[in-house]
Amino acid sequence: MQTKKQPKQPQKKPEEQKTAPQRDYSQIKLFDIAANLSDDRYKGVYYGTKLHEPDFDLVIKRANDYGVRKFLFAAGYIEDAKDSYNLSLKSEDFYCTIGVHPCRAAEPFKDSNEKQSSNDEETSTSIHNNSNSNDESHEEEERKGSDPLRLEKLDLYMKKIDEILSSSERKDKYLAIGECGLDYDRFEYADKDTQMLVFPPHFDLAQKHNLPMYLHSRSTQGDFSQIVKENRHKFPTGVVHSYTGDLQELKELIEMDLYIGINGCSLKTEENLEVVRQIPLDKIMLETDCPYCDIRNSHASAKYLKTTFQKVTKDKYKCGEKMNKDRNEPCSMIQVAEVVSQLLGISEEELMHHAWQNTLKMFNLKE
Repeated sequence: MQTKKQPKQPQKKPEEQKTAPQRDYSQIKLFDIAANLSDDRYKGVYYGTKLHEPDFDLVIKRANDYGVRKFLFAAGYIEDAKDSYNLSLKSEDFYCTIGVHPCRAAEPFKDSNEKQSSNDEETSTSIHNNSNSNDESHEEEERKGSDPLRLEKLDLYMKKIDEILSSSERKDKYLAIGECGLDYDRFEYADKDTQMLVFPPHFDLAQKHNLPMYLHSRSTQGDFSQIVKENRHKFPTGVVHSYTGDLQELKELIEMDLYIGINGCSLKTEENLEVVRQIPLDKIMLETDCPYCDIRNSHASAKYLKTTFQKVTKDKYKCGEKMNKDRNEPCSMIQVAEVVSQLLGISEEELMHHAWQNTLKMFNLKE
């Protein structure tokens, strides 16, 4: 007698396949030394257009969820430093810097009449084109910094920074002088002569206030290292953040006993990765440089990522769980740590321990 074949019952998927286990980030301690959270994008404004509500608190919470415990808000000019300082008052784990970014090197020379109408600009151009050789010579002197009025403006700007740093109630928040340095990739923001004029006075501020330097270098053909070397006796320590230089520059910086900050821009190419492999553990720091410098799929470092984030474009962002695709956030520090630990051949825990201790030591902070 034939028995009726019973239909196969669908097999239940194991519980772990239904819901992937989440990594425990609660024991992680990361210090983002380059969180530019005064940027308009965290106020919901993109290129002058408001697309969503300010979400600073949400960004901080998301960073905390992924192990980021402390934040340094890097500033590029005085008004930016003031905004960063006001943000830093929100928590004892927030700090800031003060200085002039090389791409903002024109800031000290601006005045109240800077914002001219298009007609004024056309008039100015016309006058310039009809000027005699003496006027052109004066223009060249002013651009190079030998003009007394230009030097006076720079001196006044640096004195304003000095006054801010001399305010006793602010001393615990301003941890470093900078971001300052040289950037030869973006002369459209500030020409080489202006950058070379504005950079050196920062070392005098560091010397007076006994603060570390927060430094920036891009494609400077040795000029940056030379200026730092000439002024190394003026500051206790410093970090070259968002490092993208070659092995030779790295060697020079390490010999000057400086720290090296690594973010997504430091991890773009195979050449970048080889440089990172040579950074001593006692000189390494981690950062995001948000809203810039995220690790992208096209980067050589992308193959090392473990943690991923759900993202939407800025026009669809609703201040929710999904991140904004058009800006980086401090929470992505965990990705930087994942990549760098594999490049150095050590555990993430060991890397994060060294980076944390290095950062506290350089900025003279307690646990």
